[in-house]
Amino acid sequence: MTATSKVSGPLAGIKVLELGTLIAGPFCSRMLAEFGAEVIKIESPDGGDPLRQWRVLKDGTSLWWSVQSRNKKSVTLNLKDARGQEIARRLALDADIVIENYRPGVLEKWGLGYEQLKAVNPATIMVRLSGFGQSGPMKDQPGFGAVGESMGGLRYVSGFPDRPPLRVGISIGDSLAALHGVIGAMMALRHRDVTGGRWNGKSGSDCVAGQGQMVDVALYEAVFNMMESLVPEYDVAGVVRERTGGALPGIVPSNTYTTGEGENIVIAGNGDAIFKRLMLAIGRDDLANDVQLARNDGRVPRTAEIDAAIQAWCATQTIDSALAALQQADVPVGKIYSVRDMMTDPQFLARRMFEQHAFADGTPVKLPAITPKLSETPGETKWLGPRLGEHNDEVLRSLGHDADAIAALRRDGVI
Repeated sequence: MTATSKVSGPLAGIKVLELGTLIAGPFCSRMLAEFGAEVIKIESPDGGDPLRQWRVLKDGTSLWWSVQSRNKKSVTLNLKDARGQEIARRLALDADIVIENYRPGVLEKWGLGYEQLKAVNPATIMVRLSGFGQSGPMKDQPGFGAVGESMGGLRYVSGFPDRPPLRVGISIGDSLAALHGVIGAMMALRHRDVTGGRWNGKSGSDCVAGQGQMVDVALYEAVFNMMESLVPEYDVAGVVRERTGGALPGIVPSNTYTTGEGENIVIAGNGDAIFKRLMLAIGRDDLANDVQLARNDGRVPRTAEIDAAIQAWCATQTIDSALAALQQADVPVGKIYSVRDMMTDPQFLARRMFEQHAFADGTPVKLPAITPKLSETPGETKWLGPRLGEHNDEVLRSLGHDADAIAALRRDGVI
């Protein structure tokens, strides 16, 4: 589909300006675009977002790009040029939400900071994603997702106790920050609407606008927010959660086990009734009927014994026989999927978790379907990630630039 497709979705009519690169900011605006918002993405004329060249490429452009920038409009602007700054400023003042992930202070240098926009449009909502937030002694330091995952506590608890910490195989810190940005944006939008609504473009006594606000998301804090009971456990009991491999510490049994053919399987038998069913299914009636193991607090001291019993049984099974036996016993169990497994899995297919599209040259491509699934106003992919500057003329014409003015901006390297 193309950028001229009919606007639809729960966020139809919402305008978003994206001033960001790579993952956190662009993923935040991507989700808004998937549910109908008009997202204008500002990119440098000199190559655009570096994500365009990340990971696996097709014809010089990242396949990731087709997902990360679907439904967005690409406009190139040199934000170091006063004319580029003025165009971005006009777009920002007209937007419902501005999303940015530059270092703190950069937008202010360009006249695009939150307070600068708010002084004109009180309804401005700005989502600011950065490594360490807009305040504090570290605010000016560069902070990628890997640093946020480390500082936020995730890396410390990931891996095996006798080895260095591991990273998750994706940029989870950036993505968690993006999701917090989406949540913050939606709450801020709700507050703006109940306090007066969208700015009417006027100033002084004629100004009508709800109350906007800044959504300040730090990558390390987004990760930290996922760390469950880490803080009270340390504060009250002095417990520092450590790496435990494939197990879920303090919740027994929940671990990764290996079948007789060498495949890994995840078994979560940590509910009290589930534990009993699991033990009966693996032929350990003695453990199923052990009163000390009837509750989780009794099972924790005997974690090694329980895990050994489950592993001994798994070693006698194939992956299919283990899955069948435990599913029959109503025990949560799962194979560890690769993308190859996902693409043919009946559950993924039944839930329509893949969308079929095509690149401009006709090459077919599957994309992940849009999540979450809304029953009445689902998201949709209207078009794949755009070419660099694909929507320059369209957007600039909407601001009143004629063909000669656009040509001059292009000649001078502003767009």
